[in-house]
Amino acid sequence: MNLLKALATVSVMTLLSRILGFVRDTVIARAFGAGLMTDAFFVAFKIPNLLRRLFAEGAFSQAFVPILGEYKAKREFAEMRLLVDHVAGLLALALFVVTLIGVIAAPLVIYLSAPGFSADTQKFDITVSMLRIIFQYIFFISLVALAGGILNTYSRFSAPAFTPVLLNLCMIAGALWLTPYFDPPVLALAWSVFAGGVLQLAFQAPFLRRIKLLPRPRLDFRDEGVRRIMKLMGPAVFGVSVGQISLLINTIFASFLVTGSVSWLYYADRLMEFPAGMLGVALGTILLPSLAKHYATASHEEYSKLLDWGLRLTLLLALPAALALALLAVPLIATLFHYGKFSAHDLFMTREALLAYSIGLLGLIMVKVLAPGFYARQNIKTPVKIAIATLIATQLMNLAFIWKLQHAGLALAIGLGSCLNASLLYYHLRRAGIYMPQPGWLLFFLKVALALAVMAGALYWGMGDAQAWLSMRALNKVAHLTALVGLGAGAYFLTLFALGVRFRDFVKRGAE
Repeated sequence: MNLLKALATVSVMTLLSRILGFVRDTVIARAFGAGLMTDAFFVAFKIPNLLRRLFAEGAFSQAFVPILGEYKAKREFAEMRLLVDHVAGLLALALFVVTLIGVIAAPLVIYLSAPGFSADTQKFDITVSMLRIIFQYIFFISLVALAGGILNTYSRFSAPAFTPVLLNLCMIAGALWLTPYFDPPVLALAWSVFAGGVLQLAFQAPFLRRIKLLPRPRLDFRDEGVRRIMKLMGPAVFGVSVGQISLLINTIFASFLVTGSVSWLYYADRLMEFPAGMLGVALGTILLPSLAKHYATASHEEYSKLLDWGLRLTLLLALPAALALALLAVPLIATLFHYGKFSAHDLFMTREALLAYSIGLLGLIMVKVLAPGFYARQNIKTPVKIAIATLIATQLMNLAFIWKLQHAGLALAIGLGSCLNASLLYYHLRRAGIYMPQPGWLLFFLKVALALAVMAGALYWGMGDAQAWLSMRALNKVAHLTALVGLGAGAYFLTLFALGVRFRDFVKRGAE
């Protein structure tokens, strides 16, 4: 399996999802702006979304995929089939209980996660109503994560990477056509999220049937593999999801700030997630199964080389993405969101958060590459300790920054926390001898730095006056931004090519 080809496949699917995600957010911004209703929806959507990332795509996937990879490498198909059935049965039962509790306890959940909303009865009540609808999404999307873990272990990356597209399509349809049928209209978004979860699960079923691993849920609490997965899952919640926990705490802080703060952070976070998803999530997705197989077969040198490949790709692609987000903050936000009720004030407030987030983009993506280096080895303790230390440091930075920088201070704390997390993960991988850098890192870094300087000059020259973007027509903004992206990418990669960096240098085969 060519990992670079697999990365390109997952990245293209993620790109499609992110583009539709921006279309979705543009439609929402145009219809609802950045105010009471959007603050309520984003809080209601953030909580189940946090649980999805925390348990389903986070702790569950990091615990399940290494064990499933071990079964695939060392055991009979019938044993692996039984493991899938038992995991599906236990997961479905746990999800039903969690969903039921979430729906019943929705007022308490909102009070704890956004206590500032309790001062506004209307905002609090509509947030509770939407949370009760959206919480049911957790049941379906967590089973989607189970299906994705199975398919990724078999190197079927395309289908799991495509499924988020369906959620975005449902939300776009809800915002455009269903709002007249709901009172208040924003409830259409909540029901669209629910429908998206159902649709994503149904989409994955035929692909699982094709590899003869469509789960037939059965309960067996004595299953050795299930017990090992559960043992890994508990502490893995902290190890893989510290950023999401920080985002939830940020929502608590932001709920006490001026109205619109939650929405400004949300829109900036969506822009940051574009490169984070295309590169960080994609790299983590394709690295974990191969790392788990290398560990199961004791291929320690290949394990280290695979991590080195992931880190070089991260540096090559994440640094220009972070720089572009910072330099093109106004053009990006103006092109995507500055329509309808989304005002110039909203634009500049969102820009402040985006600038702060961009500082931590490299760290955020590196965590997605470095954390699998531990979890593929079923090492939980080290990343958990690092995650706890990072979470504490992030909240201390929140308290330090929020007084002067307001919502932008919350974004800055998240970014710096991600960099700290990545640095500690890297240090412990090196100290344990798990990762040994390959030769040529210094020269590679200098080439990337020079290419970044050329790209920065090109973007600064091509962007023009930031204020001019506020009065441009929509098509002109799209055309100008597209040209800027092409100019920046061309300047960066042509400089790298002139310095001797070639595509073939990054071709890498994963474990079969």
